[in-house]
Amino acid sequence: MNRMPVATALAAFLATGIGQAAAQQKLDQTTFGTNWVAQAEHGGYYQAVADGTYRKYNLEVRILPGGPQANNRMLLPVGRIDFYMGGNMIQAFSAVQENIPTLVVAAIFQKDPQIFIAHPGQGFEKFEDLKKSNDILIAKEGLASYFQWMKSEYGFKEEQTKPYNFNPAPFLANKKAVQQGYVTSEPFAVEKEGGFKPVVHLLADNGFSTYASTIETRRDLVEKNPDLVRRFVEASIIGWYNYLYGDNKAAIALIKKDNPELTDDQIAFSIAQMKQFGIVDSGDTVKAGIGAMRDERMKDFFDKMVKAGLFPGNLDYKKSYTTQFVNKGIGLDLRK
Repeated sequence: MNRMPVATALAAFLATGIGQAAAQQKLDQTTFGTNWVAQAEHGGYYQAVADGTYRKYNLEVRILPGGPQANNRMLLPVGRIDFYMGGNMIQAFSAVQENIPTLVVAAIFQKDPQIFIAHPGQGFEKFEDLKKSNDILIAKEGLASYFQWMKSEYGFKEEQTKPYNFNPAPFLANKKAVQQGYVTSEPFAVEKEGGFKPVVHLLADNGFSTYASTIETRRDLVEKNPDLVRRFVEASIIGWYNYLYGDNKAAIALIKKDNPELTDDQIAFSIAQMKQFGIVDSGDTVKAGIGAMRDERMKDFFDKMVKAGLFPGNLDYKKSYTTQFVNKGIGLDLRK
């Protein structure tokens, strides 16, 4: 019988060991698609890229920005991307209704940043006061979603609304007008162009209890590779803590690289608003960590959407999410 020389056998053994080590160190490549062009509101993901958090979790993450000419949401179920930044739970419930095999695995925003703004000194100090306006500027998407909740919950009427074209000029020109927006964006534009601070009403603080800026993935990925999902979720959560409470300069540089039109003032305003209004870190996240989700809150929001006529009461909304990757207190030690 021929025998392999000892030196050759040793070399083969070492080569095999080195090959195995290299294979273990190889980063899992994955793509995360956002739902709009790069913004300060996407910062935690950019932070995890910039400071190496994803790499520590053995991930090489490519962030694919969305935008008016992109539809990253459609890339998720067909496997072109593995993770997607969803909007709020209305989209997730709709996915169940339409039998789209996607799943929410974390809720980065504990509060939807959707707001209505009004002119100061015009009697719009409370959310209910907005019903006094017959010039509620709102886009079609808002009219079909959260405004239906406003109708069922507060008694708003569609005849009070007018189309919103994402231009603040009509609002600035009409002191009795009320305009939709995001707490991180439109107030900044009004202050800059109008020279005054608008009255801000956050829908989330008035009962619109959805989670937002969710992390979505495919159901089959959760079933076949839950470790990949876990690592992406946990690394993203740590990225968000470091972005909000640590040195975020490198993350901001990456955001501006993807969206050169963003100014430092706009970014600083957005981050400050997220902190002030508890958009990311508030409520359940105090103990459960960023990304937290609760079954009770999901049911509360679903029941409100049924009442608003958006979904049938027998929809199995629980198929839209899983809490297996959150509520573990990941990153709590990074909060300052």
